[in-house]
Amino acid sequence: MYNLLMCSTWSLPVVSSEDRFAQRLAQDGQQLSRVELKTLQLNLGKLCNLACHHCHVESGPNRTEVMSWSVVGRILDWIDRYRDDLAISIVDLTGGAPEMSPYFRKVVKAFRKRGFHVLDRCNLTILLEPGFEDMVDFLAQYAVEVVASLPCYLEENVDAQRGKGVFGGSIEALRRLNQAGYGMAGSGRRLDLVFNPVGYGLPPRQDSLEHDYKYELKKRYGIVFNRLWTITNMPIKRFAHELHRDGMYNSYMTKLDDAHRAENVNAVMCRSLVSIGWQGSVYDCDFNQMLQMPVSPTQFGTGDDEHVVERNSRKLWEYTPQELLGRAIRTGSHCLGCTAGTGSSCTGSLA
Repeated sequence: MYNLLMCSTWSLPVVSSEDRFAQRLAQDGQQLSRVELKTLQLNLGKLCNLACHHCHVESGPNRTEVMSWSVVGRILDWIDRYRDDLAISIVDLTGGAPEMSPYFRKVVKAFRKRGFHVLDRCNLTILLEPGFEDMVDFLAQYAVEVVASLPCYLEENVDAQRGKGVFGGSIEALRRLNQAGYGMAGSGRRLDLVFNPVGYGLPPRQDSLEHDYKYELKKRYGIVFNRLWTITNMPIKRFAHELHRDGMYNSYMTKLDDAHRAENVNAVMCRSLVSIGWQGSVYDCDFNQMLQMPVSPTQFGTGDDEHVVERNSRKLWEYTPQELLGRAIRTGSHCLGCTAGTGSSCTGSLA
């Protein structure tokens, strides 16, 4: 058992000497571009009731960035205009805690009315906060798939990563989801859990860890769920700060580089997804969004002020679907986190 205490192409991008991922692609004669647009990932804002150490969004209770309803409306108009040209079937709602958006329920209803499968990236504890007591029933009513972060089935590991008391709240929220039918066979209400390593290691094999999770959560708490998704901690934002603080950044990047597998490149999530920022700007993935790397390169560079980049970058409704397809993906060294080992995506392991 795993020890959880360790717990058609556009112009090609220029290979930077600082982009170790692009160097690996060039060495292997590979190119990375978007081949379809299956998933539209919306960051509804950075407001969150938690401030987790590994959070690449740097979300928290004091963040004020929230996607306005006018932006949501323009996204819906874009989808309605190009519906016949789009292969989008999944709308992935993330944050922050997406449920804290004042428009979360309206967003869910609007996309479900249009027939999209909706995912809610849930931190679990938000379901226990005042004002959110009926959120489980709402999610169940609209058959929203819940993707819930639970980095371990051991209390000390979860609280170390996400804050004291978070584990207990997470277990209670999972019980409530189970009571609403989530995770139950034949219910049609999917409950998937997300594992991030505690510490500076890579995730183990997803299938074996899923077996351990299901056994331990059932035995200890009577909790059931559908799938476990293992996701590598990306060396950006808060996690990067921790790596630098502990003098581990270079060794972690070397670990990712050494574990890179060329066969994972064809399965990475950016080949079928775009990520939309809280003001409507377009990114190849959620990680690029947090590094201020919009799909269309601008005068802004990585690390520039996120509000300036988000405000001034080209918006989703300014693109046609054809402009987003076949387009070279913008990369950086952090992309090695998606291709290392068994691979990592927003839906877990690639292998």
